[in-house]
Amino acid sequence: MLNIARKELKSMFASPMGWIILALLTFSFGTYYLNGVNNYFEVMSGSIRPAERIGVTQFVGQTVYGLASFIMLFAVPLLSMRLISEERRSQTLPFLFSAPLSISEIVMGKFLGLVVFLSILVVYIGVMLTTLNIWSDIDFGYIFANSLGLLLLVSSFAALGLYFSSLTAQPIIAGILSFIALFVLMILDRFFAGDPTSTMLKFSLMRHFQSFAGGLIDTADLAYFGLFILTFITLTIRRLDADRLRG
Repeated sequence: MLNIARKELKSMFASPMGWIILALLTFSFGTYYLNGVNNYFEVMSGSIRPAERIGVTQFVGQTVYGLASFIMLFAVPLLSMRLISEERRSQTLPFLFSAPLSISEIVMGKFLGLVVFLSILVVYIGVMLTTLNIWSDIDFGYIFANSLGLLLLVSSFAALGLYFSSLTAQPIIAGILSFIALFVLMILDRFFAGDPTSTMLKFSLMRHFQSFAGGLIDTADLAYFGLFILTFITLTIRRLDADRLRG
């Protein structure tokens, strides 16, 4: 499993797409971080009443983490779409099945490889925000909660993207399907905002990310993301197992 994860991670850094996505995202996060710091000084420089002021960690953090949750919606399908569909298109999937590995180890290896790559971006954001501590007292708990929430969110994206990648031999189709599904799951709370009792609200990814975005860690949201990831990894395993049985 670890060898598969290492192979996938190396392949992402070996391809121009991996470096381009990494460079664009780090540049975007860095730019929003600097803009957030500048805006903090402009907004909090006396034009607002003291009772209405918020800490620099929350002010800057909500900007950067909010952007990250939105941009990852586009980045993860691009990264996940080739994980299995490329193997199917190049007809190397039978060779992978013949390796001394179980289907579960293959799927988990590919999933972990992508998650480790995405974790680099999550760590980058966290480290960037901790630099605020150089000149101000910051809320490390807020940064930790947001980083954990973002990691769970992108891991959920990766699990769903991996599943769609297992359905087709065309990476582009897998990417488009992943994006559409994730987009719908992200905005479900807006469609059903008028009905707080709606069951559909419980499936909204953004709704479960909101508690982390506020600096809180809710066990119900942890369970949701855990079950979401487990569900799509299991579906991927079942899909590949059916392919292997068909030969």
